Amino acid sequence: MANAPAQAARHTPASRYLRCEGRELHYTEWGRPDAPALIMWHGLARTGRDFDELAQALAGDYRIICPDTIGRGLSQWSPDPVAEYQLDFYARLARALLDGLGLDRVRWVGTSMGGATGMYAAATTLKDRITHLVVNDIGPSLPQPAIDRILAYAGNPPAFDTVTELETWLRAAYKPYGWQSDEQWRRMAETSVRRLPDGRVTAHYDPAIVGQFHHHPADYERWAEYDSLRMPLLLLRGADSDLLLPEVAEAMTRRGPRAQRIDFPDCGHAPALNVAPQIDAVRQFLATPAADAAAGAL
Repeated sequence: MANAPAQAARHTPASRYLRCEGRELHYTEWGRPDAPALIMWHGLARTGRDFDELAQALAGDYRIICPDTIGRGLSQWSPDPVAEYQLDFYARLARALLDGLGLDRVRWVGTSMGGATGMYAAATTLKDRITHLVVNDIGPSLPQPAIDRILAYAGNPPAFDTVTELETWLRAAYKPYGWQSDEQWRRMAETSVRRLPDGRVTAHYDPAIVGQFHHHPADYERWAEYDSLRMPLLLLRGADSDLLLPEVAEAMTRRGPRAQRIDFPDCGHAPALNVAPQIDAVRQFLATPAADAAAGAL
């Protein structure tokens, strides 16, 4: 029982800030500072708090860093959105984050945009520094209808009088995430909210982030980078996903790092990584020695 308080503290996140590429990034940190490092990078219009369940489950084994990408959550909004809301800058931020925290080699779990950032960074700014890569429901090529769907809700987030109304909207917009408890939906709302000057509330991100798809239309066409990867890669897919098409996922198992693939039922884009089968799949993959994981993909 003497270790109970220390155990509890280890599974409680700390809120921290770090200046990266001249911009202030917010991140939550879980686990022991001397444990192997694990980066968890969120999706397009989300925040690092989406990983609370997964981070809580893995905090006993890793030092976990969950950043808010520039323009999201508590991180700074970009003063140069056209130049900075794109994968190349996100990958530079990732390198600056690792360098600023003194992390040489890391494991990486990325959902949607966070997975694309991980793949791109692993091929460029973080080459040979990512030992295990988990890509959650995104590939090196995206279908236009799914992009259009995302732009429809992310490009012009509505404003509401109450947080409860925002939660109702989030439940509809992110229904493809699959099952979440009422508590988890409430936390999503409370960690996704910002108040507008008129007193209403809206989602906690810069609407200009969607300009990536207009100013950098080929930003998510990244087969060349994917094919260059050699680390073990676990590909997670929602069985009903409209963003990671079955044929793209299948190609990812044959090309480049030859991903190990798991499809999860009862969800689309993207699995929330909050239920036991999803958490256990990530846990098992990350715990596998890199050489063994890579061999399993061949």
